[in-house]
Amino acid sequence: MADDRLFVQSLQKGLALLEAFSRQPGELSLNELAALSGIDRSSAQRMAHTLLKLGYLERGNNGRGYTPGRKILDRSFDFLRSRPLVERATPVVIDLQRSTGERVDLSLFDGTTIVYALRRQTKRETFFATLVGRRLPSFTAAGGRACLAHLPREEVAALLNRADLRPVTPKTLLDPDAITARIDLARREGYCLAQEEMLIGEVVIGAAILDQQGRPVGAIHVAGSLAEWPAARFAARFAPLALEAARALSGGSGR
Repeated sequence: MADDRLFVQSLQKGLALLEAFSRQPGELSLNELAALSGIDRSSAQRMAHTLLKLGYLERGNNGRGYTPGRKILDRSFDFLRSRPLVERATPVVIDLQRSTGERVDLSLFDGTTIVYALRRQTKRETFFATLVGRRLPSFTAAGGRACLAHLPREEVAALLNRADLRPVTPKTLLDPDAITARIDLARREGYCLAQEEMLIGEVVIGAAILDQQGRPVGAIHVAGSLAEWPAARFAARFAPLALEAARALSGGSGR
């Protein structure tokens, strides 16, 4: 972004320090923050001190390292309450979780990735499957593929060329042709079914939420256990409900 005259590099460096925790969660030393963010130690020290004073970083248990600060949660609250889609989806997600007895999520579509904005859990969950703010590749998540199925094929191909495809489980599809075939199947069926690509033993239905122009803005996910549901039965039982919920939320402003 060297040719962008309005771009503030010092602000970028401060945010890069916060983003370092996405690469290595937990307490980080100043040297680790500098290395992970690609900033020299002197600049990292000044940025960390400023973020610490503002509450966006906190001292770790040993008083030397750093952890993300509680102030970050304030900004997450600001984001969620400013999104009409999240507000409209909340009762829909709650009702769908009650009627299915399975985990139900709302994700927001962000091109090559999706990010979870609402999650209604069941009694059997891993810690990460309960957290909002988790970002996953669109090409490996059921909701992401459901969204991609509503884009022109040439746009999907362009996004796939930019995507950072990494395995989440041993069963995560990484072959571009196989991924494209799954997206084409979702285009025909109206929803996407994924098995064990994000979590071993999990089966997920994804149905896209569209804006007024028919562009994907998010997705409804229904996730269950393969120990309880053969994939075909899970799809037959829950795909119609996921599609109904997604259609009820479609046609809005897309925010």
